[in-house]
Amino acid sequence: MPLSHTRLWSALDGLARRSGLSPSGLALRAGLDATAFNPSKRLGPGNPPRPRWPSTESLSRVLEATNTSLAEFAELADDATLRIPTAPLLGMAQAGDDGFFDDAGLPVGDGWDQTELPRSQEGVFSLRISGDSMVPLYREGDRILVDRTQTDVRRGDRIVVRTRTGETLAKELYAITPHVLCLTSVNPAYPPRELERHEIEWMARIIWVSQ
Repeated sequence: MPLSHTRLWSALDGLARRSGLSPSGLALRAGLDATAFNPSKRLGPGNPPRPRWPSTESLSRVLEATNTSLAEFAELADDATLRIPTAPLLGMAQAGDDGFFDDAGLPVGDGWDQTELPRSQEGVFSLRISGDSMVPLYREGDRILVDRTQTDVRRGDRIVVRTRTGETLAKELYAITPHVLCLTSVNPAYPPRELERHEIEWMARIIWVSQ
């Protein structure tokens, strides 16, 4: 079976997991930039997006750093077609810390676990809910999937908002104007929250929840 773009990146992710590392941790071990294997680096501009492939030099350094043969890597690529897709997982409290998201708002660093996806998709990651502001819709410990490609949000959408001060909020979008977002909590004990658009680093729609 040809080594497709998806299978190659899945094999790299599998090699990272086998080594007890995140993709960024694997890149660092190989002496590469920490963002070299980030999901945001796997597709380029265009409509549809243009696939980006890791260089042969990068692959060679990864195999050497993990003491993995080319045959073993090929086996990982074969296994990738049978694995359940996963997305990076991080607690909401940690998600407010610096260093867990890159400039595109996608996850980086070694603080990420993995959660299973209902379907394979680029640009998707998950967060674990903390607190009770969205009870009974989302409860403490629930895992939500966020799609960073779904930025065209509308009133009534449940979204995650990342502020420029480092907050990561899971809320319901009550109103949106060119200048202001009004966010509400399902739990009536929490008042609405207004954010100026310039305060927002990114926002994305919640597409799934695992309870």
